[in-house]
Amino acid sequence: MPENLYQRLVNTANVLGRSLDEILLRALTIGSPPDWHDVPEEFQRELAPLDCLDNPSLWQIAQSQKALIEMERYTLLLEKKQEEGLSNLEQSELKRLRYEADLFMLRKAQAKVLLHWRGEGLGLGLE
Repeated sequence: MPENLYQRLVNTANVLGRSLDEILLRALTIGSPPDWHDVPEEFQRELAPLDCLDNPSLWQIAQSQKALIEMERYTLLLEKKQEEGLSNLEQSELKRLRYEADLFMLRKAQAKVLLHWRGEGLGLGLE
């Protein structure tokens, strides 16, 4: 078994307070936990720690909402970019907002699939 997968299963067992045997059996039955390596490399460092979070913390991420003011600013900058172009400062801000929005959605998605894998998928639309 690859060391990184083994460590993820150990982390999951520790967080859930279950034996490693239980977690290994679950992995053999339904497959390994969702792999954060499938996302772009720039986000992997931010997603990897989700494996070690307990279920209530994952639920909090899965149900979180992006601040409306950030979404409005992002939309405004996108529209301005198409209509008249952006200054260097605005381009940097748009790039940062885009990264933050992508990371936000990837964290939510990863939290949801981890919860589902752990048997906590009820109410997430993953059934």
